[in-house]
Amino acid sequence: MSTIDLQALIPNNVNLADNRQLQRALEHWQPAFLNWWGEMGPSDFNAKEVYLRTAVGVDASGWASYGYTPMPDYRWGIFMADKEEGRKIGFGENMGQDVWQEVPGEFRSAFRRLIVTQGDTEPASVEQQRLLGHTAPSLYDLRNLFQINVEEGRHLWAMVYLLHAHFGRDGREEAEELLERHSGDVNKPRILGTFNEPMDNWLSFFMFTYFTDRDGKFQLKSFAESAFDPLARTCRFMLTEEAHHMFVGETGIGRVIRRTLEVMKELDTDDVAALRRAGVVDLPTIQKFMNFWFTSSLDLFGSEASSNAANYFANSIKGRPDEAKFADHLERDTRMTITVSDGKGGLMDESITVRNGMNEITRLEYVKDCNVGLTRWNMGIKRAGVDFEFKLPSTRFRRAVGVWAGLHTDPEGNPLSADAFEAQKDQWLPTPADISFVKSLMQRVTEPGKMAGWIAPPDRGINAHPIDYQYVQL
Repeated sequence: MSTIDLQALIPNNVNLADNRQLQRALEHWQPAFLNWWGEMGPSDFNAKEVYLRTAVGVDASGWASYGYTPMPDYRWGIFMADKEEGRKIGFGENMGQDVWQEVPGEFRSAFRRLIVTQGDTEPASVEQQRLLGHTAPSLYDLRNLFQINVEEGRHLWAMVYLLHAHFGRDGREEAEELLERHSGDVNKPRILGTFNEPMDNWLSFFMFTYFTDRDGKFQLKSFAESAFDPLARTCRFMLTEEAHHMFVGETGIGRVIRRTLEVMKELDTDDVAALRRAGVVDLPTIQKFMNFWFTSSLDLFGSEASSNAANYFANSIKGRPDEAKFADHLERDTRMTITVSDGKGGLMDESITVRNGMNEITRLEYVKDCNVGLTRWNMGIKRAGVDFEFKLPSTRFRRAVGVWAGLHTDPEGNPLSADAFEAQKDQWLPTPADISFVKSLMQRVTEPGKMAGWIAPPDRGINAHPIDYQYVQL
């Protein structure tokens, strides 16, 4: 088991003290990170004591400690899962060889691009969420927001370490640029479109943590298969922290639905206007927000047919999530079928190599995982006796990346003309009026145990504490 140095300026289990040059470089980057946090993070709450968990190891049974901490004092560190002795490459043309402890020269550019893109998403989400603390529906939710924020900051540290440790001057320059791009910035936006979307309400936040953080889970699981062992080990530990982010999303959406169902029963109505007057989010509007964030997250996987994805797999750079469950780890001559537009308003099948279809394979696994939450929410709706069912739209709907980019379909994936889509899109996606209404509900609640009227309380508190615990000392 690796040794954890918790007393270092940068807590770590990568023996940073043994590499003085690397240690100095990261300690030089640290003030820039803290300046970024002060400018672009939830800075209005920097002086507040928050009940946070902090990584103190990588052992699954006791990897975190809990306690009150002002966010700028959070112990951001560098943690990798323990090295698996004798680990072999599990896919691609290098299958069966020893994993790599350094990046092979011919793959440096590919690995750097992938690590930078992953690293860019981490501070981006903090920037998107920086003002949400002012409208938190409870102290419980406020604490969860801040927990996610500090852990996204730690995930940035994880990628920055890899850049510094394995990519020389290029890596150091890329690490600096991760703090220079900003979500939604006209001149220097974040790399991926979803991470430039505004997030000015908590329904969007819950959708983001359910759908977009779930994309993050699948990207990390793909990297966890990589032949580059430091990247794989880094991502395996990041997945430990990521689970809570998706928990916040799933339970958050579930609590919004539960509160709406309670009011529907009290008023004996499903009338949208009546429910809005009562101060809850009607189910059709929740579906619209779901449609928006789910389809936005689909684009993060890339194009359905991708030569880059094929090369990543063939060269053992990036695998499929849970690669061991697949029968064929080479996929040299295998093929698969995707659905594309026939150019005449219809659909047609197209055969591509499985290697070229790696993005689509991962995306379809992601869709299955997303549907698990919908099944739970729909069971609650059915138990309440309400005739409504949430559905994920087709992966062809509202796409900006891939074979369906710029083409129009309805939520079932049936092709439409641009005019037909424009005429009906307000039925499927949040309108300015919908967003304005949801924002009108965002009234801050700071009394321990109390909740805003549009959301139900959670089933339990954090770390065995009650719901009315003082999770943030305001």
